[in-house]
Amino acid sequence: MPASPLAPARGRWLVPALIVVVSLTVGGGLLAREVYRKPDAATDTGVIATRTSQSLAPEQQPGSPVVEMTPDAAAHPHADGVRALLQNYFDAINARNYELWKTTVTKLRAQAKSKVEWEADYRSTKDGSILVYRIEAMGDGTLQSLIGFTSTQDPQDGPVDLQEPCVRWHLTLPMVLENGMWKLDAIPAGTTPMHERCT
Repeated sequence: MPASPLAPARGRWLVPALIVVVSLTVGGGLLAREVYRKPDAATDTGVIATRTSQSLAPEQQPGSPVVEMTPDAAAHPHADGVRALLQNYFDAINARNYELWKTTVTKLRAQAKSKVEWEADYRSTKDGSILVYRIEAMGDGTLQSLIGFTSTQDPQDGPVDLQEPCVRWHLTLPMVLENGMWKLDAIPAGTTPMHERCT
């Protein structure tokens, strides 16, 4: 059977086409690595998550108060700032330090919660096993952090629908720039954070 007259043309274009595809793939990969870079193990100042609170005995709950991150979250360009902000936020709750807490939230959120109300809300709370799963940049210039953590408290201080001494939480925290600093904004009204009893 005679060769197709198109065969030579296909052969001539096949190699250049493959070179273009490979070049675009490599270039895109390098760009993505630069924009959403995984931290260098030798220079990373964040903490990468290696455990969960589910492996802890009841007397060890709520676990470490150190904010940890998945590799995905730690790769985000704002990871260090987000981790520092969340560390101060949870340190403030664990130490009952209202003044420190006010530095981590927006002015409107701080004004909506007096010191007396805040101290009553967190009077027996201890937070730990804090894990940032993902950080996402939103189209309006804000950030969202998907996090999980464990809280222990007197049962009467737990959520209204789950008055337990140990609760696991999963929620999305919105963050906005205020005077050049990232601050935790109020969770939108009507949002119900996922929570469950520790097992």
